[in-house]
Amino acid sequence: MHKGKNAMKDKMNRNEVTIGTAKELDKIDQEYWASATIKERLQTITYLRECFYGKEATTGRLQRFYTVFKRT
Repeated sequence: MHKGKNAMKDKMNRNEVTIGTAKELDKIDQEYWASATIKERLQTITYLRECFYGKEATTGRLQRFYTVFKRT
């Protein structure tokens, strides 16, 4: 399943198959993420942001914005 900090750069092993119920597989994932370091979690979040939103989403600055509302 998860192979550590370089898991995102590894290719999928198509010769390995894991069979189980969704509940069992969710439990395995929860155990993995509970044991993962903060650094591993942040690296994964950064990787997923880049996948969905592009490299600029993780290298650029956050946009500042102001919301003005009327108090009653």
